Amino acid sequence: QVQVEESGGGFVQAGGSLRLSCTASGLNFDGYAMAWFRQVPGKEREAVSCISWRGGSTAYLDSVKGRFTISKDKAANMLYLQMNNLKPEDTAMYYCAATKSYNSAEYLCRSSATFDWWGQGTQVTVSS
Repeated sequence: QVQVEESGGGFVQAGGSLRLSCTASGLNFDGYAMAWFRQVPGKEREAVSCISWRGGSTAYLDSVKGRFTISKDKAANMLYLQMNNLKPEDTAMYYCAATKSYNSAEYLCRSSATFDWWGQGTQVTVSS
């Protein structure tokens, strides 16, 4: 049974930084494309960043480009999202997701339906 778990969320002031982490039991990240999504109440879940299964391609939501960095540590079976210069509009529940798809990161970020395994989420709150 696959279990995906996020950590690292919290409360931070605007301009601050957080690093989200994701790990999974029963799933070896080597060979899986991964992503971070976020959702606020009343809105659709949106892709923040995706990384292809080999890690060769990444994609980002326009509003986070230059501030967020996704990375995958295959040896440690960890996925990270480094978030710098956080803004109040980044406030959301952040989810880690995995898929066996071999498509590019840009393609993967088009739809959450591509992803088969999800964590429970970690809350990020940015105050102004």
